[in-house]
Order: sequence, then C-alpha cells, then structure tokens
Amino acid sequence: MVLLSSSPSLSITSPNYRYSPSRRLCLCPISATHVVTPHHIDKSSLTISETSSEDQLWAAARLRVRSFNEFKPSTFGIQDHKRYLAEREFEALKERIAGKRTGFNRVSCLNASLPLSQLLSLPNDDLCAQCKFIENGEDRVVVGTLDVNQCMSLPDEITGMKPEGIEGQFARGYLSNVCVANELHRNGLGYDLVAKSKAVAQKWV
Repeated sequence: MVLLSSSPSLSITSPNYRYSPSRRLCLCPISATHVVTPHHIDKSSLTISETSSEDQLWAAARLRVRSFNEFKPSTFGIQDHKRYLAEREFEALKERIAGKRTGFNRVSCLNASLPLSQLLSLPNDDLCAQCKFIENGEDRVVVGTLDVNQCMSLPDEITGMKPEGIEGQFARGYLSNVCVANELHRNGLGYDLVAKSKAVAQKWV
C-alpha cells in the first residue's frame, strides 16, 4: 500500500507570498522582479522518466538549487555558492537513490525534460546553461524534478501523527523536492510529474 502526498505541505492562498524551503519556514514578499511570464511549450517532446545518468542527476540538482533559493546577483562569490549547494544536493541524491540513507526503502528521482532546441526562445539562457544534459546524443534540459520516497514511516509519523487505518507493516510513499522551472509554470508539468510518480509507486507495491 502506498500513500502519496506532497512534502512539504503548505497552503498559502495569498499571491503576495511564496514558500522558500530551508530548515525553517520562511515567507518572502514577492516583488515585481519575481514574476515570470510563463513560456508555453510543446509537450509532445516532453519526457518524464527516472534518472538514468549522473549528468541528468546533476542537471536535476542544479534545477533544485535554482528553484528553492533566491540569490542576489551582486553577491560576492555567488556562482561558487550555487555550485556548492548543487554538489551537496547531487551527492545526497546519489546516496538516497543507492539506498545509503537510513529510513528509506527506495528513492527514485523523476525528471521532466525537453529538447534544448525548444527552449532557445526563453528570455535568458540561464535555465539551459545550468540544467542541460545529453541523452542519446540529444541536448536536453531538466525542467521539472521530484523524488518518490518509500519508507516505513512518513515524516509526520516521527511526531506521532500516524495516518488512520494504516498498519505499521506497510511501506508508505511520499513526494519531496517537487519543482518546475519558473519560466515554465502553468504548462501542467507539475501535474505530469505527480501522475508519473504514482505509476512508479504502484510498481513498488
């Protein structure tokens, strides 16, 4: 039996705030510079799959750093700091997928990717430069990513909030690190990623 829920779970209806993942909950006012005009894509060339190479995993780590953090361009050494964060996420991802983290039965990193050629019309090439990888000789860009986690205890259960009707011997699943490139919001990529994650979780039952 597998339960899926997004993590962290947060419901904020005000358009003036957004979630900034960190060790503590932080609500940051959204300024005009945070608003990104959605870039509509042709989803016929979209691929959603479990990570198949370290290059793709690195691209996913870069997207997560880009999505979950805000950086001031003028900050000294900002590029080195971004790379440091990406390296930490990359190594942690490899450990989780390899089953080296206690508490997890299985972890799978799902990535949504598009051909680089479809994204060349973006206002800037930051996404393409940071999140590009090569698959079967084609340049592709990771535009969305998440982790599907299977474990014997969900995060909330650590604090005694065990779901009703769930026996202890069943493994549970949850989603984490869900993100889509800012420029490509409102294309249904998050929905497609979650739908694919359900199929992956069903194979684990």
